[in-house]
Formats: sequence, structure tokens, C-alpha cells
Amino acid sequence: MTGRLAGDLMPDYIIPFKYDRNAAKAGMMNHLKGKKLLPKVFSDENHIDEIKGIYVPVWLFDTDAEAGIRYRATKIRRWSDSDYDYTETSHFTVIREGSLGFDNVPVDGSTKMDDALMESIEPFNFAEAVDFRTAYLSGYLADRYDVSSEDSKPRANERIKRSTENAFASTVTGYSTVTPESSSVIFNHGRVKYVLHPVWLLNTTWKGKKYYFAMNGQTGRFVGDLPVDWGAYWKWFGIWTAIFAAGTFLAFLLAHLL
Repeated sequence: MTGRLAGDLMPDYIIPFKYDRNAAKAGMMNHLKGKKLLPKVFSDENHIDEIKGIYVPVWLFDTDAEAGIRYRATKIRRWSDSDYDYTETSHFTVIREGSLGFDNVPVDGSTKMDDALMESIEPFNFAEAVDFRTAYLSGYLADRYDVSSEDSKPRANERIKRSTENAFASTVTGYSTVTPESSSVIFNHGRVKYVLHPVWLLNTTWKGKKYYFAMNGQTGRFVGDLPVDWGAYWKWFGIWTAIFAAGTFLAFLLAHLL
């Protein structure tokens, strides 16, 4: 494994594991707790087929984003008199321009790892990263990247663009509705680092189907899909539908009787 991470494939940094195998198993058990729609037999019969700690190759991107975004916004005012109900809609064009700096935006550099799964166990704290040394790999799996930094750039840019647009949108307040009309985001001063992130991967089989889970080996954040007890689902759905219907009927009666 060490030989595969030599030369140009050698990472710049590594974030060491803080959580061990037993913590990953405990994370799995905690993940099952309190799930009302989880089949009870799944918890009772659950056993882990495989558990492995792996250092995942990740590209960390730094960049400055310069953006100009235009929004269409409205303010709606309503009032009534003894004869009519009135609605007044005012229309506005809102423009936001500025720049944001981004550091350590991660993009998974391995086709073996699901990008959405990796993003779901974020964040990783780069402040705890250390210079790469092969000694940290002892007892864990690790692999070289097979997606280059250049090929990872579009996904990084998309994440940065989305974050920039969300940040700018959060400043457009005081309106009844806000709709983006146009968006321009330009990236400058890009830099990239190659880092290994610690991840625990687990899987289990139930009724012939594989279920996959992942835990952030630095923070302990645990994610994974679970089966659904549809009998319990429809039971809860029926209960809440009945409560909602009763509440709606009561509100109707009060509105017409008072």
C-alpha cells in the first residue's frame, strides 16, 4: 500500500483516525436507535458483514469567488374595507455583487467512493491534518486517487458556486418573494491540496439486500440508509392524517360558530 502512495501519488497531508473499530460498531448501533419506522427484526437480527477503516483520497480546493447575482423580488400588501379585499404587489430588481474566499473545499478523488456519501459525513477539520507519513496507514486501508485534481475541479466549482449563491441569497430579505434571474460566478487564485480523510465503511445484509453505512473517522458522524417498516409507516400516516382532519374540522366549526 505504501508503494502505491509514493512519488506524485504521495498525499500532502493526512487527517488521522480518532475513532477506532469499536467506536464504528457503536456508531452503527446508535444509528439504529429511535428509528420508529425501522423494522424491529432488522435491529434484532442485525449483524455487520464487513467493517473497514480506509483513508480516502480527497482534493481540497482553495479559491476566491467573485459573483454578481440579480433577483426578481416582490412585496405584497393586503388590506380590506367594508366592501372589498385589496392586494397590492410591488416589483423590484435586486442586485448583489461581491466576493467570497473559500478554503479546503473537499472533492472525493476516488471512483470507488460515492461522492454523496462522502459529502454526507462532512465536515472534516483540516486544522487537525498533519504532514503525510506512512506510519499513519498502519492497520488501515488506503488507496491512491484515480480522479485527478483537474477532473475534480468541476465538482469543486459547483459546490463553491452553490455556496456563494446561497450566501448571497441570504442577504436578500424583507420581500414577500425572491426569484434569482441571473448569476455569474468567477473563480480566481485557485489552489489545491491532496489529503487523506479517515472513513469507516460498514455494510450489512437483510432480506437479501445490502445496506451501506459510513462514519467520519475524525468526528464520529454516522450516516446510512435503513429499511422501512411500511406497516408502521401507514399506521403513523393514518394517525397523523386523522389528527390533522380532526383539527381542520374543529377549526371549521369554530370559524362558523363563533
